[in-house]
Amino acid sequence: MNSLPWPPEAARYPGDAVRPFIAPGSNHALDFHGDPATAGLALFSDGNHHMALEASVRAFLAANPKVGDVFYTTTPPAPLVDALKGDGLALGNLRISRKPEVFIGPDNILHDLVEAGFITGHVPFAESRGNVLLVRQGNPKGISSVADLLSDDITLTCSNPVTEKASFAVYREEICNLAQQAGISKDAIVRKLSVAGPRTVHSQIIHHREVPELISGGHADAAVIYYHLALRYTRIFPDIFEFLDFGEILSGQRATSNATTRYHIGLVADGGQWGKRFVSFMQGNTAQQLYEEHGLSRLY
Repeated sequence: MNSLPWPPEAARYPGDAVRPFIAPGSNHALDFHGDPATAGLALFSDGNHHMALEASVRAFLAANPKVGDVFYTTTPPAPLVDALKGDGLALGNLRISRKPEVFIGPDNILHDLVEAGFITGHVPFAESRGNVLLVRQGNPKGISSVADLLSDDITLTCSNPVTEKASFAVYREEICNLAQQAGISKDAIVRKLSVAGPRTVHSQIIHHREVPELISGGHADAAVIYYHLALRYTRIFPDIFEFLDFGEILSGQRATSNATTRYHIGLVADGGQWGKRFVSFMQGNTAQQLYEEHGLSRLY
């Protein structure tokens, strides 16, 4: 794993005086960004829209330089909920006790945080456009329809149905809808997607990093994945990936069968000094346009 040369991501990139400590295959922390000790704002977020979130927090920091830095995470929501309720995050042997002033995630996750008294409310601010099929550049297995995914020659990969339930549910719904449209066995394709085996490989915990690694490393041939993630991979690794638009996303007329996700944002407690301003910023034109540029849909 970690064979892809991922570009740096942060609200503020560290200067030359900050020594990088990373080696191939070890000490990679791709989904933790910024300085939790000094950041004026801390943000916990689910991760699949990380590219649009990075652009937005950088724009927020440019408009509000007194914040200094934004510490933000882009992992699945479950460990972030546990960290908020408990004593923080453990990143390998490193412990991060900083708690967030803002939380971003699916509607049901934030609803549960309201019920538990950690946030008082939340609003949607963006939505995914649907899903596509990610393959290696050149589509070496010649996949042309959802029926091809049932072939014994095709190894599928997607998010883990246990550790990333929210994204897996979206992908499962998508594959069911496509199978029904194609007149093939819905049960057979769902079974292949859901049950790990010789021709199905699930991510372990962070599919937006692991799935492209599995495909680029030759461990899988195709992945049902959010369009905005596939767009990101083809932009930063154009010689490695391409995607197949089974859901008519590129036509501008998304098929009703294409499952989507809405992203919600809420303040933790009173949001501290900068939380309210950030929530407002994410509903404003700058952030909305950035999300649109990264393949998501604006809601404002």
